[in-house]
Amino acid sequence: MSNIFVINRKQLALFALLLLIVVFAAVCLRWNQSRAALAAPKEMKVFQLVTGEFKTKTDDGKELEVYRWDPGSIVVHKGDAVELRITGVNGKSHPFVIQELGVKGEVNKGQTTVVHFTADQRGTFAIECLVHTSISNGGPMVGYLTVE
Repeated sequence: MSNIFVINRKQLALFALLLLIVVFAAVCLRWNQSRAALAAPKEMKVFQLVTGEFKTKTDDGKELEVYRWDPGSIVVHKGDAVELRITGVNGKSHPFVIQELGVKGEVNKGQTTVVHFTADQRGTFAIECLVHTSISNGGPMVGYLTVE
């Protein structure tokens, strides 16, 4: 004995509607994937810093000077492309490092030094001037970069 299936118009319309929904969902999913692939790369995070100096005299006439990065603290997110534009305002030269991120450069008075890097690990990292390392030589000149 053979089985015969009878399909009426109502069932055919329901099947066509279901097929249309599946195709529409597939197109939407594919569209979202292609939009993500074509999206612009992450925007570079740009920070302007300057070298600063504070001078004073103690009661006994001794002159003190201290150097700093301004701003002294920067916050970015892991994976951010970062650009630091550091302008030398005070002090002749400030060679610097961000040791853990492999960043190094030198800022000279009257010039702007630009460094690029990707913040690829979380933590708080020192931006250290290699000249001004202790109070005896106008330091420590340290800023901080926090990667969240």
